[in-house]
Amino acid sequence: MRRFAAGAAALLAVSLVTAPAAEAAAKPKPKPKPDLAKLVTVKDIKRHLVNLQTIADYNGGNRKSGLAGYDISVKYVVNELKKAGLTPKVQNFPFWIFKQDGPGAFEQTAPTPTSYKPDTEYGTWEYSGSGDVTANVFPVDLAGDQGPEGHSGCEAADFNGIQKGDIALIRRGTCAFVDKVDNAVAAGASAVIIYQRQGPDVPVDTPAVFGLDKPAPIPVIGTTYKIGTELRPAADAKTLKVRVKTEVTNTPKQVANVIAESKWGNPNNVIVVGAHLDSVAEGPGINDNGSGSASILAVAQKINKLGKKGLKNKVRFAWWGAEESGLVGADYYVTHLTAAQKAKIALNLNFDMTASPNGVRGVYNGSDPTAPAGSAAIQKMFNQYYAKRKLPTVPSEFNGRSDYGPFLEAGIPAGGIDTGAEGIKTADEAKIFGGKAGQPYDPCYHAKCDRLTNINWHLLDTNADGIAAVTQRLALSTLPVNGQARAAAKRGNITAGFDWKGGRLVR
Repeated sequence: MRRFAAGAAALLAVSLVTAPAAEAAAKPKPKPKPDLAKLVTVKDIKRHLVNLQTIADYNGGNRKSGLAGYDISVKYVVNELKKAGLTPKVQNFPFWIFKQDGPGAFEQTAPTPTSYKPDTEYGTWEYSGSGDVTANVFPVDLAGDQGPEGHSGCEAADFNGIQKGDIALIRRGTCAFVDKVDNAVAAGASAVIIYQRQGPDVPVDTPAVFGLDKPAPIPVIGTTYKIGTELRPAADAKTLKVRVKTEVTNTPKQVANVIAESKWGNPNNVIVVGAHLDSVAEGPGINDNGSGSASILAVAQKINKLGKKGLKNKVRFAWWGAEESGLVGADYYVTHLTAAQKAKIALNLNFDMTASPNGVRGVYNGSDPTAPAGSAAIQKMFNQYYAKRKLPTVPSEFNGRSDYGPFLEAGIPAGGIDTGAEGIKTADEAKIFGGKAGQPYDPCYHAKCDRLTNINWHLLDTNADGIAAVTQRLALSTLPVNGQARAAAKRGNITAGFDWKGGRLVR
């Protein structure tokens, strides 16, 4: 008995010591929280880029809105979202497909007969009307040296004295091109010639050839500062007569945005994560903007892995159409929201060109005093994330060149990443990010060579990490941006000074 008692006592002592340890060992460890930046891989994004390039290669070499390459890109995104368990919606909007059928003509018939050369001395504007007009020329408020801030054609009164059927000679200046053309049409002009402004950044021999927001009912061409100023004396003397011919077709078509949401999250506090899906006509647009649209597609496919606990706020992904034609898709989306719907949008994240081959890591400058409140907090989130990883960033200007523009104008905070377009890398930037100073951030910007070979894979990978990390942080809480629940939006004023609307100059 004693021996047993001793053995029992020893056994009891051992059990008392080992039971808590055994119990602890048996207790399952808590699962680590999902990390969206680790879930989204560059392999996922590359697969999408390969597929977008294939779509372009078999459909005219591009993915321009209104053409087959874009339509099939929309179908691709929709199918990929469905495979990931999301429910995408296609939002159609009206769009015009512009086609230039010929070079047209620009000739002075009096007092000095002269024929001008297409491309180098004049060009037809995108969304010009088609026509062949020979008429007297009316100088539109061209008196005096207006410098780069001229306002020719910006007001209806500038056309006082024009005769119906005259051709309006207008100088590029401060107001939007479409306002100049609208005023000319209202005044009875039969065609419009817009000549280049003077400035240190504008060569005098470059024709002012840009685009309008909508088709014009009359021909619109652009010419150089030199030719414009040479025509002015005869126009002032009422002896100038010219011929303007444009050969174009404007065809209406429905184009689409694609929109999809996370399974969970507060529908009254929505984070809109967007990127434009279209390219220009010149190439497949694999950096601009396959990089941004493929990155957010990879994020969208993994977003629901954050679960109900990680998705306190609804995340709405958007692939915008017709950005390259003037932010048409994003503008349609924002302007067709009701006031109540706008009030539910906490912020917009925008990703446009995230892998420029000679690029920098630019974070949109939400600290701009005219940006809606909360934009600076978004900027800080990106900067903090990259600072922890010891990866440099530089501020990127809010200049209207991407789809955040309509959100800013609606008073909605915005932020995001870009890596540079046709701008030139500085020596300081080359020291920070590597690459070649004095060369464009993207030498294939809006060109045929914007293919997979044009991708900076390191920037693409690390920028995708930032996109995923900040999206995950905001899905959990938007407190620094809007106090969690945003008040009714106040119209922003940051767009008042924008010279760009997407890839198009507007003034």
